[in-house]
Amino acid sequence: MALTGRAALLAALGSLPVGIWDPGWTGFLAVNAPLALACACDVALAAPVRHLRLTRSGDTSVRLGDTADVTLTVTNPSRRPLRARVRDAWPPSSWQPGTEAAASRHLLTIPPGERRRITTRLRPTRRGDRQADRVTVRSYGPLGLLARQGTHRVPWTVRVLPPFTSRKHLPSKLARLRELDGRTSVLTRGEGTEFDSLREYVPGDDTRSIDWRATARQSAVAVRTWRPERDRRILLVLDTGRTSAGRVGDAPRLDASMDAALLLAALASRAGDRVDLLAYDRRVRALVQGRTAGDVLPSLVNALATLEPELIETDARGLAATALRTAPRRSLIVLLTTLDAAPIEEGLLPVLAQLTQRHTVLLASVADPHVARMATARGSTDAVYEAAAAAQAQAERDRTAEQLRRHGVTVVDATPEELPPALADAYLALKTAGRL
Repeated sequence: MALTGRAALLAALGSLPVGIWDPGWTGFLAVNAPLALACACDVALAAPVRHLRLTRSGDTSVRLGDTADVTLTVTNPSRRPLRARVRDAWPPSSWQPGTEAAASRHLLTIPPGERRRITTRLRPTRRGDRQADRVTVRSYGPLGLLARQGTHRVPWTVRVLPPFTSRKHLPSKLARLRELDGRTSVLTRGEGTEFDSLREYVPGDDTRSIDWRATARQSAVAVRTWRPERDRRILLVLDTGRTSAGRVGDAPRLDASMDAALLLAALASRAGDRVDLLAYDRRVRALVQGRTAGDVLPSLVNALATLEPELIETDARGLAATALRTAPRRSLIVLLTTLDAAPIEEGLLPVLAQLTQRHTVLLASVADPHVARMATARGSTDAVYEAAAAAQAQAERDRTAEQLRRHGVTVVDATPEELPPALADAYLALKTAGRL
């Protein structure tokens, strides 16, 4: 079989006759001198790496689970063509497992004085800021025998945002909100404390809404319509302490709480209410205040992106005091925290009166669906013991929830998938009852 290109050259150089054999370095150099000369010429013809100019462009944010494209522009200012392998390094959490090698390594050929673009596609597996590491360039000569190698720092940051998977529930909750506002034709009136308008009575209307004075002035029975109060204040309080780090399924409890908070914020801002955010454990981790309806959701998503659970016990007194300072006027305070007995009884209950005295308090907690599955397990001794342990754990959560309800707190306890819509329903129920 005939050899061509680099293989033929190496074979030819390796088959050169040797006139003198010496057991020392002289014989070794004599045999390899032609090959060494070829390698030296090859590396001398390789384009220099140090003077390359590299810039970045592309995505600066991406939702968790989606892809982000970051473009690297490489300019070759030298008079030699650049034949290179480029590795665009990012943190391991920037890729799905097993895809880093294919996504970060590129082959590149740039004629003298020109530039080329290469795109690195990221698919992050964690929230937070992902910062570009070094760009390593290996420049080969025309024979590909040896190469020059160097690294460049080309800063770039991609912020990985929460996925907000519960946004699929938003259309149905907005439809319910429109019913409360009286903007759709329904048989029940939207309740609240703000008078909206008069209309003709239709079967099914609450007779308590009949306006007898207006009825006396016209031939038809008139009823009052109402709409929920607007411009209410809502403070979302995320507990970022030790209990938020517990994993439910594949994610920490904090991530499920974030998802529920985002759905509630989107719904409340559409309802005309003002939404603020406080993340706290022993100090303030995130604070979003005073945003307009159109800006509140992007601000919350951006603030939550870098938030991580802290492996410390939450200071309940500090949390209550900070919440009271953040919400000086009467508000709905939504506590996204644990429903475990010890943190509630030792931490929250002693300071709960400070919150309920001035505000309406709603507590939302992430339940573990594995506990519910354990409670139905049967068929073996181990399964029966697991079912008994699950029933005991659930009974303890129920007792804790009942304690909170006796203090006037609305409690929502649901699995990660069910918590966002359940929290939104609790908000709409409070709005319907005029308790905001």
